[in-house]
Amino acid sequence: MTKDTILIVDDAEINREMIKFIFEEQYNVLEAENGQQAIDIIKEKSEHLCIIFLDLLMPVKSGLDVLKFMNLENYIDYIPVIMITGEATNESDEKAYEYGASDIIYKPFAPNVVMRRAKNIMELFEHRIDIEKKLEERTKELMASRRKLEESNDFLVNALSSVIELRNFESNEHILRVKYFTKLFLKYIQKFYPKYGITDEAAALIVNASTVHDIGKIAIPDNIRLKLGELTKAEAEEMRKHTIYGCELLEKFKQEDNEFYRYCYDICRYHHERYDGNGYPDRLKGDDIPIWAQIVSIVDAYDELVSGKMYKIPYAVTEAAHVIENGEIGVFSPEMLDCFELAKIEMFAVSEGTTSVTDLL
Repeated sequence: MTKDTILIVDDAEINREMIKFIFEEQYNVLEAENGQQAIDIIKEKSEHLCIIFLDLLMPVKSGLDVLKFMNLENYIDYIPVIMITGEATNESDEKAYEYGASDIIYKPFAPNVVMRRAKNIMELFEHRIDIEKKLEERTKELMASRRKLEESNDFLVNALSSVIELRNFESNEHILRVKYFTKLFLKYIQKFYPKYGITDEAAALIVNASTVHDIGKIAIPDNIRLKLGELTKAEAEEMRKHTIYGCELLEKFKQEDNEFYRYCYDICRYHHERYDGNGYPDRLKGDDIPIWAQIVSIVDAYDELVSGKMYKIPYAVTEAAHVIENGEIGVFSPEMLDCFELAKIEMFAVSEGTTSVTDLL
């Protein structure tokens, strides 16, 4: 079924006409002047709707009433909604995001801004839904067949990694870099720290397991995961739970005596632990943190610094190295810092784009 229709919901005709003018050459446009009309159209035309522009304050039923209906009927999962409002408050904004709005645009608005933001959201929804459908279908097959996790770990890694990146509206570069940096660290661990007993086979499994370190972010609400500003204390606490949510998801694939599952689980749960015991979720200390989780912990922290994921502004590679080495974002073990020193020139080359990570994996 072709998704080629935009629904504009606003009680002011002039506002509907302004948005209609932006899109009418490329899309079919439907209009509603109150929330109840919008609900009726959604019920009838949901399979054709690619996005909804929704006013907040309207007669009969409000924009929030429409969002609540879309949540109850699961329309919000595959039809993105942009709120258009001139009378928003912090409370109404929070409610809109809580009910699943993808964006909020405030009146008066610039037509080119509306067009670009709408296009971005429609494309991201389309890709995300496609990946999630494929993942759901394949997961059912895996659960039904009861095959060992190793027999399909390549698919699992690639599919789950794709969901992570699309749910966070990111490219897959972070996941690929963490994978490659983990591979680098393992090379030096095997060479200089044989006490850990990591075989080539185990190293290959750990490298693949590193790609699902943030799988739990799938379960974090959009209004927290995609928030541009600083998180509140409660929101930060919820974000930290991605380490636990990831393990709960992996439990669905658990099989007895499965080495790959163990690496995935440990990395998901412990990659935010710190050597001095000041990490989360379990405040593990020292070598109580599995070595594979320690590796992903330090390479993930470094990449978040240089990519701007951690503080929104990317660090220069040398500055990021200084932050890591001085324990400014948590304490890492002497072995991890030694490996970082050995690997950082290669890591810098990837971070600065002089070496392509896809060519190295």
